[in-house]
Amino acid sequence: MLRVQGLGHDYGGRAALRDVSFVIAPGEKVVLLGCNGSGKSTMLKILDALVQPRAGRWWYGGEEMTPAALRRREVARRFRREVALLFQNPDAMLFNPTVAEEIAFGPRQFDLDDPEGRAARWAGELGLADRLREAPWTLSGGEKQKLCLAALLAVEPRLLLLDEPTSGLDPRSTGWLVDFLQDLDQTVVVSTHNLSLAPELGERALVLGEDHGLLYDGPVDGFVADRELLRAANLVHAHRHRHGGLEHDHFHAHDWD
Repeated sequence: MLRVQGLGHDYGGRAALRDVSFVIAPGEKVVLLGCNGSGKSTMLKILDALVQPRAGRWWYGGEEMTPAALRRREVARRFRREVALLFQNPDAMLFNPTVAEEIAFGPRQFDLDDPEGRAARWAGELGLADRLREAPWTLSGGEKQKLCLAALLAVEPRLLLLDEPTSGLDPRSTGWLVDFLQDLDQTVVVSTHNLSLAPELGERALVLGEDHGLLYDGPVDGFVADRELLRAANLVHAHRHRHGGLEHDHFHAHDWD
């Protein structure tokens, strides 16, 4: 489904990604890990064709995603229908007057059948059936995240890109989201720096290091069990603890959102 070769990007000379390569097959659930600033969001924006990389090449469904290709209407329309990105901040995605219209917006743009029915269905799937006539800005942070996800799923994408989707969610909503994502048929790439969630979000990990290169590509369990790799990725730290007259070090994972 995706092939990335030597991908690199920078912002005004400040590196964001360096020489990243990988392949993702249809149906895979992939966790994109890395500390803050490692390039996770930039990677997802490139894979959603919102950012053009400074170096390297990448393909979706066998088609190289160049600016020229995306200027072709049939390519751009298919790509926008099949690839969906959930932003970390849901407020950046919401602009319709009601929940129902927010979910139905995508199906209407792509001339899909029964946009109102799709809105009702996905509102029900995401626990928003009783909020259809309300304004999106009146929802809680977790409900806004669910609304954005419903709006994306209403167009039936093949590839779902999620940028820190548990950010701002309470524990109950986080557990619900993990279960929901596991049941989806779509290929999913989800970014996080929450190590405790990583094994529940996917079986394969792509880990970006502090040098913005690909530090690890393999089973999630293998990565979270490797203390040296975790330290190299700046996803665990050690500091001293004192207990009475004794002093020793503890390792801690970076599991905040």
